[in-house]
Amino acid sequence: MKNSNRHSVNTANFFKNKKVLITGAGGFIGSHLVETVAPLAAGVRALVRYNGRNDLGNLEHVEAGVRDAVDIIAGDVRDPWCVANAARGMDVVFHLAALIGIPYSYHAPQSYVETNISGTLNVLQAAREAGCQKVLITSTSEVYGTAQYVPIDERHPQQAQSPYSASKIAADRIAESFFRSFALPVVIVRPFNTYGPRQSARAVIPTIITQLLDGAATVRLGNLAATRDFNFVSDVCRGFLMIAAADGVAGKELNLASQREISIGKLADRLIALINPKAGVAVEDQRIRPRNSEVERLLGSAVAAHRIAGWQPLTALDAGLQATLDWFRQSAHRMCYKSRSYNI
Repeated sequence: MKNSNRHSVNTANFFKNKKVLITGAGGFIGSHLVETVAPLAAGVRALVRYNGRNDLGNLEHVEAGVRDAVDIIAGDVRDPWCVANAARGMDVVFHLAALIGIPYSYHAPQSYVETNISGTLNVLQAAREAGCQKVLITSTSEVYGTAQYVPIDERHPQQAQSPYSASKIAADRIAESFFRSFALPVVIVRPFNTYGPRQSARAVIPTIITQLLDGAATVRLGNLAATRDFNFVSDVCRGFLMIAAADGVAGKELNLASQREISIGKLADRLIALINPKAGVAVEDQRIRPRNSEVERLLGSAVAAHRIAGWQPLTALDAGLQATLDWFRQSAHRMCYKSRSYNI
């Protein structure tokens, strides 16, 4: 506990005079990160993707008092001028903007190259020009592919088992090159499967919850045997802040993982028990990834993040699932989720 308290104090002290840019701030993790860092930082700038509806994405769900204190700008990470303008005057950059839906990456791989690779390059260039003190690039456990050994540490081979994971591997390597070539203080943060309130319908936990809450007698899923390492979103955001505040992290790649795994089938059973114990599960072919591309097992090691930044997960899976379910039970939150149609 003393160790945890010490790191919490260090984090608060680190951010109190820092101006922070968060790209992808309208997304699932990004919006939670805005909430987490805004009370600590000297200023927060949130880059959200422009749309004609003046829709701020998940920032719409952030408490108005917090949201109003944030400098929200609309743009696109694919535009280098836009990103350079957003990074100007910032001390710390959290880069979360990305296309993340894995099934859609089979249909539109070029868009993943443009957003995830070129977009990351734009952020790195802008951070370098702005003289930022810390640049945290968001990776994904998908870069590891199916586990060759467990727990998966940062030395595990990387395998491009989908166009999405390939784009993230490339983005990570470009980030590494900016550290090695230009001494840009880059850290690659690699969360395993993040979940919680506001997560998009393309993810498995919202898929299960919304089907059940909408009265489905049978939950339709893909591969039930695949295992994942689930991490509650507040733990992941705390990890980002602790890594940013830690010394000696430049050039590191750090996993954020619960160090526990559960199969998709057993995960569905837990949610069914919470919502409708009479419901069943069925495999639907269109939800199964293309042959040779499925990641069968993810179980991460967070030893390095704990050693370097003092981070460890605090939220048990059952508690996190209940908190997520409580959010989705509010019908206003669930209106945009179309549980009866498959969203690639």
